[in-house]
Amino acid sequence: MQDKYTATWVSHSSISDFLKCPQAYYLRNVYKDPKTGHKIQIMNPSLALGQAVHNVLEALSEIGKDDRFVKSLPEAFKKEWEKFSGEKGAFLNDKHEQQYHDRGLAMLNTVYNNPGPLKNLAVKIKQDLPQFWLSEEDNIILCGKVDWLEYLPETDSVHIIDFKTGKSKEDSGSLQLPIYKLLVESCQERIATKASYWYLESDKMPTEKELPEKEEAHEMVLEIAKKIKLARQLKKFDCPGGDAGCPMCRDIKKVADGGGKFIGYDGFRDIYILNDDSANEGKSEIL
Repeated sequence: MQDKYTATWVSHSSISDFLKCPQAYYLRNVYKDPKTGHKIQIMNPSLALGQAVHNVLEALSEIGKDDRFVKSLPEAFKKEWEKFSGEKGAFLNDKHEQQYHDRGLAMLNTVYNNPGPLKNLAVKIKQDLPQFWLSEEDNIILCGKVDWLEYLPETDSVHIIDFKTGKSKEDSGSLQLPIYKLLVESCQERIATKASYWYLESDKMPTEKELPEKEEAHEMVLEIAKKIKLARQLKKFDCPGGDAGCPMCRDIKKVADGGGKFIGYDGFRDIYILNDDSANEGKSEIL
């Protein structure tokens, strides 16, 4: 019998970290502050914006489709924004914060006025954190949350929708959709026959993307997951930029080395902001 406590856990975000910089992966997903025993995270304005918008949209899936848009999304956003206002969102000043606030408001106005698939029946995975054994033999678990699952009654299947709050487009080689297909089909009973990215800042509707076959997705994800497991066993997390670090790991390393300002604990990680503005445009966004 496998033990979840000794397993290697992987997700879309942790795999992305590892592929870009193993040291960034280590500092974000393995390292714990020896004083608190908690993992660490840097807050930046892009992350604050993404979390606020995602939280508002995620709450909609808990509401029946007929009542989903009775209340104003912008009003819900204003309340959610209070959690990230000021220093909590690493904003430089009121004007800087207002720019990000207005971007989020515009995104939610777009959804409110053009709900598209969000006005249809939705499937909610019952697990708080969807997870399954990617490989029992290798003791690896894949976990993660999918933004939205539209129910497609004509095929009794689901449509994966991922909300994008950043300005950049998802790379064509991203493992996000293969990972989501595996999670969705392993954590609920319907297959995923459709997947889309919704770039909330620029598009009024989601953009459909091709989904890989489940076997192909499993093979791709497991290959990277095994490399992560090996790196953890060897405790070898080298940055491709060498001792100087790279843009992916440089800021989080500052915090691990004692820099940054502690602003709170979210129940899982100690949250920091940097005292300079080097991270304010955010090198990691919620996408």
